[in-house]
Amino acid sequence: MAELSPLDRWFAAEILPHEAALQRFLGRACHNRSDVPDLCQEVYVRVYESAQRALPASAKSFLFATARNLLIDRRRRERIVSIDYTQDLDALNVLIDEISPEQRLSARQELRRLSYALDQLSDNCRAVIWLRRVEGLSQREASERLGMNEGALEGYVSRGVRALAKAVFGAGESNTRPGTEGGEKDTDGECSHG
Repeated sequence: MAELSPLDRWFAAEILPHEAALQRFLGRACHNRSDVPDLCQEVYVRVYESAQRALPASAKSFLFATARNLLIDRRRRERIVSIDYTQDLDALNVLIDEISPEQRLSARQELRRLSYALDQLSDNCRAVIWLRRVEGLSQREASERLGMNEGALEGYVSRGVRALAKAVFGAGESNTRPGTEGGEKDTDGECSHG
């Protein structure tokens, strides 16, 4: 597995831990809560692309400024009168690229790594990740369903997402288990089986 680039390590360490707070921020500002995951991903893309040119001085401030700017851009677009969507799209004669065999293979390999990494998480961590990321429950809903406080849940999300990111993008360190940070052994067992 390839080692993470410095930019990927920066992103995983400085941006991903703020995901729960970012989702709360976007959820408060967004009319439709089902848009929050897509908005979050768009913020991540903007942050990552900007960081490719130069790393911001304060990652958290930059993350939330980017989210605020995205929401402002979105509101501006909503005010613009939309083009009539009733025209025949087939008349545009647009070709759709097919997925190459290499892309399929790469996607399958990433899915296997993700599946393995999910299996390596502790039961609590896996349940939290599943409820928050797959079922899309809010932090409050997930904490109520699991009977745990929101602070503990947020910690599981942060550690779990980091462990999954390392598994999918490559940790580069064979002695670390998913759920541990920076090559440290997992001593508390909170996010990995021990």
